[in-house]
Formats: sequence, structure tokens, C-alpha cells
Amino acid sequence: MVKRIKLHFLFLAGAVMIVACGTPPAVSAARDRGLPVPVEPGNADEFYRRMGLLASPPPVAFVEKTAFYATPAADTTLVLASISLPNQALTFSRDGERYSAPYEVHLRITRGDAEAASINALEVVRVGTFREVNRSDESVIFQHFFRLTPGVYSLSVLVRDVGGARTATQEGSLSVPRIPPTGVSTPLLVYDVTPRATLDSNPHPLASPRSTAVFGRDSLVSVFLEAYGAGDRARLTYVVTNDAQERVYSDSALLSRTGSLFSGTVKIPISSVGLGVTKLSFTRVGTSDTASLPVFVSFGEDVPIMSFPNMVEYLRFFAPEWRLKPLRDATPAQRASLWAAFLRDTDPIPETSMNEALDSYFARIRQANAQFINDRNPGWLSDRGMVFVALGEPSLVTDRTVNGGTGSDLSGTTRLQIWTYQQYRTQLVFYDDVGHWRLTRQSENDFWAVNTRRLSR
Repeated sequence: MVKRIKLHFLFLAGAVMIVACGTPPAVSAARDRGLPVPVEPGNADEFYRRMGLLASPPPVAFVEKTAFYATPAADTTLVLASISLPNQALTFSRDGERYSAPYEVHLRITRGDAEAASINALEVVRVGTFREVNRSDESVIFQHFFRLTPGVYSLSVLVRDVGGARTATQEGSLSVPRIPPTGVSTPLLVYDVTPRATLDSNPHPLASPRSTAVFGRDSLVSVFLEAYGAGDRARLTYVVTNDAQERVYSDSALLSRTGSLFSGTVKIPISSVGLGVTKLSFTRVGTSDTASLPVFVSFGEDVPIMSFPNMVEYLRFFAPEWRLKPLRDATPAQRASLWAAFLRDTDPIPETSMNEALDSYFARIRQANAQFINDRNPGWLSDRGMVFVALGEPSLVTDRTVNGGTGSDLSGTTRLQIWTYQQYRTQLVFYDDVGHWRLTRQSENDFWAVNTRRLSR
């Protein structure tokens, strides 16, 4: 039986001489200098799937999470399906003084050939500024409740960007549990929640389907739970374990009775949860009833999703080795405090809530990945991408065509690109190597010398 729809939107964004050819690409240059080559992070959808969520890749990227709650009937479970997608997954058009983007959600639950429940919804997102159009965070949230008999089902989710005629579909298995009389609900990361007082109604959470918090922006992780049975209060213990299966934090919480059930929001400090993927496990005291959820604490709002070791390697052009080594050597339990110190020590404007230098650095990585993908995939590891990420936009870019001659290993006609950096008093020369732009050997040496001086300041 399908219950009423519950929808939420969250609007929480000179002369040149060629001295050699065959210069190795940036990755080889890094390896020759003893720098580890970073492993590119997996796609965000793959990352979320490893967290047990249903997720789709861009351009219509979405994440779906399911939570379960008790009902008055032992043979019926209340199921919440929540879906999040970023504004940038939708096609906005001007709507008076605002911008709007329609999207559709088709959600279908089946058992065998029979349909158990479904919902088809058409919604419109409206934002006030063009800047909001390109938000990449969890900016749109769709929620819907079902009531299902416990058992194993198939879940199909289709999200359609109406304005861009783009569609994403994901399918997965849905195991609906039978919640015991003294059980607990699925822990759910929430932005806000209005609890319910009776088992025949619905709670009103504003969920975080990505189960994600942002280090440096969020101070707490808010987890909503329900518990069932008799008494005045329900006591729970909970444990936080990191990706190394180490216990990093533990505590207890009380859920107060609200009508015919217990409910509450457990607020856990980000500093206690740590960085990366952690697992929060809740156990009701005096019973064997447990429930858990994965939580991802990201390194920053615009920082790519990746492991902590990969994050350190990504920062090779952002900070000198003496700053990175403590991060590289940190144990999982030390990472949060060391990362906080790193952000503080590299922040050019401490009065603001963001690290402008780090935001700009990762913006250059994203731009390099898009602009220099023909040189190498990913673009930031190409020669031009490496220089762009480290030194920023050149003061002047000059295109030339030269003929190989005396003192040059080149033969025939060669296209050159000369990047001038007035602030560093240097010119870096790239040559066209069968469609891929490479630094000349002299320019490669010049770049590493400039980069070393820059990082040593």
C-alpha cells in the first residue's frame, strides 16, 4: 500500500630553442623525482555503492537510501526511500527573476513479476540565483514512504532531467526487515526531523541520502532513530569504527518516549567521527537489537571523494613535503586533528569559514581535468595540467610553429605553446607530440625549480 508523498527540497556552490624531444609525461617526471603517483579516486557513484547505497553516475547523478520503521502491524514495515541529486544534474531555465528545473522520479518495487509499490512524481526545483544552478552538493532531496510486507524485493529508480531530456536508472535488491517489538529503526543521517507520536503515522525527516558530512563546515553528525516497546526511555550504546575497523569513539544516548514509541536525534561531534568512511553501530541496552549506518566525512565541500592517502598525494602541488609528511604518516585516529591543523596552517584568510587557497587549488584540478583531457586522462596529470594546477593561469600564452634544426632533436614542422609566468620570471615551452602537449626537457627542469621555490616560501 502506498502512503502519501513527502517531498523536500534542500537549498543548503622571445626566441625559443627546443633542446630535446620525447620528454616523459608529468607522471613519469614525478616518479623520476621520487614523488608517488596518486591513484585517481573512483567515481562518486562507485564510492556510494560501496557504502551500500544505490547511486548513478553523471550527468544525472543521484544517490538513494532506504530506511525502515515499525508500524502497528508485525507483518508490515514502514519504508522510507530518499533520493538526493545536485542542482547541476538538472537543466535550469529562466523563470521570471528566478531559475527553475523540472525533474521526474519513477520508483518501482517488485517481488518476482508482481509490483508491490510504485510512485511517479514530477517536481520543479526553483532557485534565486544563477550561482545556485551549478551547486554540486546534496541540494535536492526527494522522499517517499511505502508500507511493505517484510521480505526481499527488487528496487528500480529512474530520475529524469526534464529540461535536458537526460535519464538515469539504477536497480538493486531491497531487503525489508521485520522489526521486533523491542527493536530499533534504521539510523538515518538528517538535516532536520519532526518525530511522529504514533506507529500508524509517518515521521518527517529531512534525510541526507548520501550519509555525508563535510569536515570544516559541519560540527556534528545528526542521526535520527526510533525504538519500540514499553518504558519511559530507551537507552542505546553506539560505537564509531573507522575504515581500519578500529574503534575511534563510543558513547550512549537516551531516546525519550513520544506517544507510543521512542525517538530522538543523536548528535555526534565530527572530531569524534573522524575523516573518510566510518561505521556507526547502535545497540539497544538489554537487547540484542542493533542497527548501523555508514557515514562519510568528506575533506571539504569541493574536494573530490577519495581515500585519505590519495588526498595527501593530490596535495603535492599545494604544500611542501614537510607539511604533507605528518598527514602521510598519520594513523586513522590522528587524521582528523592533523587535517584540521593542516587546514588552519594553510588558510590565507583565517577569518572566513573556508580555506580559499585549497578551494582554488581543487578548482584548478577540475578545470585541468576538463581542459587537458586530450593530453592525458585525467588532465591534471598531463604536462600542461600539472603546470596549470601548480602555478595557476599563465600571464600570457603564445602559439608558434618552428622547424627542427641544429641543436634540436625535432625534425620537420613542430607546433609550440609558450606559457609566460611574469610573477615567476619564467617561460615554459610545450611542443605538440602527436596531439599531446609535452614540456621540453629544459622547461620541465625550469618548472620543477620554480615549483620548489614556490613551495619553500
